[in-house]
Order: sequence, then structure tokens, then C-alpha cells
Amino acid sequence: MLKVGLLGAGRIGQVHAVNIAGNARSTLVAVADVNQEAAEKLASDHQCEVRSVESILADPAIDAVLIASSTDTHSDLIEAATAAGKAVLCEKPVDLSLQRAKACLSTVSATGKPVMIGFNRRFDPNFAAVRKAFATGEIGKAELLSVTSFDPAPPPVSYIKVSGGLFRDMMIHDFDMANFLMGKRPITIRAVGSSIVDPEIGKAGDVDTAVVTMTYDDGRIAVIKNSRRAAFGYDQRVELLGSEGLLQVQNMLENTMVKSTAAGVVSAKPTYFFLERYMPAYIAEWEAFVSAVLDGADIPVTLEDGVAALAMAEAATESFKSGSAVEVSY
Repeated sequence: MLKVGLLGAGRIGQVHAVNIAGNARSTLVAVADVNQEAAEKLASDHQCEVRSVESILADPAIDAVLIASSTDTHSDLIEAATAAGKAVLCEKPVDLSLQRAKACLSTVSATGKPVMIGFNRRFDPNFAAVRKAFATGEIGKAELLSVTSFDPAPPPVSYIKVSGGLFRDMMIHDFDMANFLMGKRPITIRAVGSSIVDPEIGKAGDVDTAVVTMTYDDGRIAVIKNSRRAAFGYDQRVELLGSEGLLQVQNMLENTMVKSTAAGVVSAKPTYFFLERYMPAYIAEWEAFVSAVLDGADIPVTLEDGVAALAMAEAATESFKSGSAVEVSY
């Protein structure tokens, strides 16, 4: 039985708490959060203790920690947890600073403790099916990847100001998805973006609409499209064109009914947001982590993967500001 401490009791921490408690091979022992009320509520829901971070890390009975705190704490907590002998699953991104994330990778590598980064979309069965079909040669050589990720509505500007920007906060999932599907990292990135959904986002120094084009050393191309607003729901699609065919993942709909009349053909909207769309992926992600720690299975999303996605986000941010293509520094 994997005994777990949860660092962070916010929205994503609550999702993880349910999955930890619901897994037959893990148990939630304690939770810590700077918001005492949130920590107490989550602890009450799952019959566990509220403790300080220091207490959780110092407890030899706790085998692993899940880091779901604010991004600016991630690297410090990863280092402290691994130094304390804990296995770690940390939400993305590793840090807001690529330099700090690389330093974290260097420090943690010396401990030998397993660290997994929470790119949950890799565990979505639809995207995993694309990866498997491509890897087994079903469409030949990959030539062009297109990733679409549109949120239903923008977050509060207060969140935007501390998020690190769209490329680090939102598109970082898509950078990792591109690496996952293509099996290779791009060498150059060119980004364009604007603030047309909410002018206040632009005033905060960020964009809410962006397109990134990535090139690979063998000539392949990938395109990522992000928007903070899609009036019809959460738009999550992938299209991979190969020399011998095409692989696609369409949106998950609220239901599968299709109405066909003389007026036209109508189907349901996509699911509204990430909790509805990706809950099965979160469950599979946690199971993969448990298996890695208890059974010695490979870590499916490494700290190095997290640093690579952040390097791509940094390059996209630089490209957006300069207007030129940028070589990615991994």
C-alpha cells in the first residue's frame, strides 16, 4: 500500500485526492495547504490529517507526495521531497523558470528517487491510441501534426498574472503532447499570439490566442493552436498525417445522439472543461505512478520530459516577443 501526502488542496489537489483514495493500492495520509480551511475541508472529505509540508516530508511512513501547489513552489518541493526519500508526482509545469527547472533536474537526478510530471493527457486512451498506431507503423512516417486546444472561457486575470503566461501554463500540455506523439523534440519554434478574447489579459502582459509552428531536424512540422475561449465547449483535437494515412482524435461530446432532419444534422457539444474531458486520464495517470513506485515500472512522464516541455514554452515566449523563429535550448 502506497502511503501518500498531498501538497495542495485546491481544485486539482481535490481531483488527485479522489484518485489517491479511490485506488486500491494507495491511501491518502495527510494534506498540506497554505489555505488552512481548504486543507481541513479536503482532509475531512477523505478522513486524513492536516499537516505542515515539513511534517509530511519528515514522516518516514509516507512513501510519496503529490505536489499540487502553486507553480512557483514546484521545484523547491520536488527537491525537498526527493531529499527526504519520497517518490514524487508533481503537477505541470516544473517551474516558471527554465534555468530553475534544469537545476532541479540536476539536483534530483543525484537522489535516484522517482519523479513523475503530471502531463495527464498522455494517459487519455484516445491520444494513447494515436501514439500506439503511429509507433506500430500504421500510417508510415509522420509528416505533419496538428494539435488544437481551446478552453471554453478564460480564467480570471488574477490567475493570468501568476500563471507564467499562456505558453507555460496552457500550451505546455500541447508541447508535451507533441513530444509524446512524434517521439522526438523540435529544433525550432515560431510563435504568434494576440489578446482578442479579453483585453485585460493583454494588459497583464499575456496572450489569449496563439499559434505555434515547430520544425524537426528531419523536416517534419507540428502546429499547435490555443485559445482561451471556445463558445461551444472544451475543444481538444489531434491530427497526425503520415506518409501512408491519417490519425485523428475528435472531441468527446456530452452525448452521442445525432438528430438528422430536413433542417440539418445536429449533435451534442463537446464536454465543457478538463475535469469532464480528462477524468479517466487522471485516474490512469495515478495508477501508472503507483505501479512505478510499487512495482518498479518505468516512470512514463519523467522530470526530463517536464523540463523539455518548459524549454519549448520558453522558446515560444521568446519567439512571440521577438517575432522570429527560436532554436529550442533543452
